[in-house]
Amino acid sequence: MTARRPNIVMILTDDHGSQAIGAYGSVLNATPRIDEIAANGWRFDHCFATNALCSPSRASILTGTYSHVNGVSTLVTPIDASQPTFVSQLKAAGYRTAMIGKWHMGEHAGSTPEGFDYWDILVGHDGQGEYWDPLFLSAEGERIVEGYATDRITDLAFDWLDSLEGDDPWCVLIYHKAPHRPWEPKPEDLERFRDAVPVPSTFWDDYDTRSSSTRRALMRLAENLNEEDLKVSPPEGLGYEELALWKYQRFMEDYLACVASVDDNVGRVIDRLRARGEFDDTLLMYASDQGFFLGEHGWFDKRFMYEESLRMPMLLSYPRALEGDRVFDGIVTNVDFAQSLLDAAGVPAHPRMQGRSFWPDLVGSPLSPPADGMYYRYWEHDDAFHKAPAHYGYRTHRYKLIYYYNDGLGLPGTGPFTYPPEWELYDLERDPEELRNVANDPAYREVREELERAMWLEQSRLGDAPHPSQPRPAGLVEPAGPVVRASA
Repeated sequence: MTARRPNIVMILTDDHGSQAIGAYGSVLNATPRIDEIAANGWRFDHCFATNALCSPSRASILTGTYSHVNGVSTLVTPIDASQPTFVSQLKAAGYRTAMIGKWHMGEHAGSTPEGFDYWDILVGHDGQGEYWDPLFLSAEGERIVEGYATDRITDLAFDWLDSLEGDDPWCVLIYHKAPHRPWEPKPEDLERFRDAVPVPSTFWDDYDTRSSSTRRALMRLAENLNEEDLKVSPPEGLGYEELALWKYQRFMEDYLACVASVDDNVGRVIDRLRARGEFDDTLLMYASDQGFFLGEHGWFDKRFMYEESLRMPMLLSYPRALEGDRVFDGIVTNVDFAQSLLDAAGVPAHPRMQGRSFWPDLVGSPLSPPADGMYYRYWEHDDAFHKAPAHYGYRTHRYKLIYYYNDGLGLPGTGPFTYPPEWELYDLERDPEELRNVANDPAYREVREELERAMWLEQSRLGDAPHPSQPRPAGLVEPAGPVVRASA
């Protein structure tokens, strides 16, 4: 740790899959400015969302806790913004703090940021905000900010930075709407991706070995991506496969063009930090609130525990303290962000935070090994849009176990139907595209049993009660010790 506390910039996007970032080997597009963060710092190859949905992930990032603790389990469960966050801890330690852009944690219910010196958030469109001439809400009230949202969010962040006086460190969260749907890129960006997007190898996945829980989901491009999202009607007379490919191409052109604007604005942040002489002394982080299906398995959206949805891109630089062009291969989750940022700033984490700081790993002084696995829970069930099933899961470096408990438990935003529970298991070493469910394969019986035990123990450690239908693993001995229970 250097004597000078770092400034902190967290740039968070919505639905930006790592497969659309150059630093992660994208064959879809180039992101040279985002890649600069990796070149000057670290790329995290196994960073995962613990609940692959926008609002819950944002709450976990901010509070360093799982959904059952912070209370934001679905898109319609607002956050209690008074609970401890990494920002409130920084502020108490003398940091100037700001939040600008997409909050999306209950502004419709009156939940706005707390613990910040300044905040200015997108409102309207069910909390998503608009791409063009967006409506913002600050402590002074609502106003329309003319222009393109991705540009204007960056502008507002610069305005706040320019207003600061003195030498105290600062932290700003720059939270973009992009590339969330409905995708509305700038025209000059759209022209860069006309009819040039390759189709993923799993596009025609037939779901042959998957559970019925998976097959019920309404996420297929051909049937479920509508004209409102695409803003244009398909040509007449297309067959099923032709329609699927047409929708994919149109969707990806818009999506990648929205990403292009994000990349440009990441470059603007880097350039401004360098112009201010602060780039080396700033911990600059780029992430998305979860991944996104970009045609893999014929899908769009997220929610599922499959890799494209589960995996979060995460890049971090801090040249004064960290070497560049490095890769972190350990398992990290969004719950770990809060404690890691506080650790980098030399600020104690709040006792209720549940993550593991990866900061000691980056500076070459690990205090403990990275986690053996990560716990996942998607709470919504049979929702109005995608009918995705409620499920738990546990992922190690090689294996992934998923338990579809298929019950909304009466939560807001969940549907009324329940279905029999089902299991899926994937061997990520032999089947990285997750095409073969081996949950009932006798050759994987011992693997499944071990993962069931590991998931149960992690649920116990974190204080998340297993669903009543979840069978208790045989021979399980739970260790004694405190757990973090749900927020009141």
